[in-house]
Amino acid sequence: MANKLSPEDQARVDSVTSRGVNSVERAPFRVWLLLGVILLVLTGLSIFSYIVAWLHGVV
Repeated sequence: MANKLSPEDQARVDSVTSRGVNSVERAPFRVWLLLGVILLVLTGLSIFSYIVAWLHGVV
């Protein structure tokens, strides 16, 4: 795949992507941690709503 940018444009792109937000090394995205947090929050909210319903005599 050929580079479609001129050397000057490529140098500008490289300078922008090497500073600021783009220069920070990030940890890899952890899908299982996100899924675990979502399930934990969902379970907590479900238990809370069941307790509220039980206290009001709905269940």
